[in-house]
Amino acid sequence: MGIIKSFKNNFAGLFKKLFNKKNARIGIYGPPNAGKTTLANKILRDWTGDAMGSVSHMAHETRRARRREGVTIKTNGNSITLDIVDTPGLATKIDFQDFMAEGMEEGEAKRRAKEATEGVIEAVKWLENLDGVILVMDATEDPFTQVNVTVIGNMEARSLPLLIAANKVDLEESSPTTIRDAFPQHPTVAISALEGKNIDTLYEEIAKRFG
Repeated sequence: MGIIKSFKNNFAGLFKKLFNKKNARIGIYGPPNAGKTTLANKILRDWTGDAMGSVSHMAHETRRARRREGVTIKTNGNSITLDIVDTPGLATKIDFQDFMAEGMEEGEAKRRAKEATEGVIEAVKWLENLDGVILVMDATEDPFTQVNVTVIGNMEARSLPLLIAANKVDLEESSPTTIRDAFPQHPTVAISALEGKNIDTLYEEIAKRFG
């Protein structure tokens, strides 16, 4: 009876593990205007036919984290199901005058700056509830920013997987090699989320890193 009971318990545990497994919760992070929402939209359009949210040239268009559950990516005969979290752009300083410079009235600019600040706080909190991060970097910018270093340090401290998407390689001044050289300990895929360049390679790395 003891052997039978032990077998039943082991089988029940295995069944629960296989069929109640949660999707990997993956956050898309990066500074404002790096292309996070553009990438999130590309992933969702490719695999669900939907989109995550609107995109703007103005910083902090995304001011609240948006989550899409059960996104299944299939690549090279394998599949992985993720919960995708598109986060507000991380910034160390948000000044309402920057929004006024874009043509906003002072009241609207202050409201947007307040919402953007709250969004940054929310994005930081989400880091504690993720299973991994896709860190989107603008390949035309210096990768050694406080935002990038902070996100990478957080993932490394918790031994969680991180994948770097060196975005905007459609621009002539882009230099994804600079990003690879800056953070050689993490896989980097040079992409254009806008044009879809190298997106299949990114999907392969997503399955490899987060599967």
